Amino acid sequence: MKIIEVDEELYRYIASHTQHIGESASDILRRMLDFKSGQPVKAQAPETESVVLAAPVISTSAESLNPVRVIRELLLSDAYAEKNKAIDRFMLILSTLYSLDAASFAAATESMHGRTRIYFAGDEQTLLSAGKQSKPRHIPGTPYWVITNTNTGRKRNMVELIMQEMRFPTNVIEKVCSTI
Repeated sequence: MKIIEVDEELYRYIASHTQHIGESASDILRRMLDFKSGQPVKAQAPETESVVLAAPVISTSAESLNPVRVIRELLLSDAYAEKNKAIDRFMLILSTLYSLDAASFAAATESMHGRTRIYFAGDEQTLLSAGKQSKPRHIPGTPYWVITNTNTGRKRNMVELIMQEMRFPTNVIEKVCSTI
């Protein structure tokens, strides 16, 4: 694979033509250009030039970080598309939400629990003490642990509640939850 840089406007245009979560930029461009693999190319780019689409670099400074944009780019990323299991997508979403706003994430998870279970905690032992079959996992890049033996609907509900607390638009919350 090669890499080409595109401006923000062109990147958004290409991304707007995504037909399914995880579709690569190459797949989108092939479809838009009606280009099939093995098809002869009229003008071949020299070997030394870059030729594959890369997402624009996102600034990570707090004031320029757009949470909705970050979540949308996560859903379109290869890293997310490669996650075949709901639990892996769930963990990646939780990790991303924490990285966007640790304080809101903490506030949302603090009171989140079921009748007998605690869903989030700062250590594995707290979750195990609330239920031996909870299968706690550490959320990468955070100080949090989450129980993982809940059904997919409960995982979606947890993400929905966190995103509501973080004030994401309803359409973004629905889109994220539908991918878990």
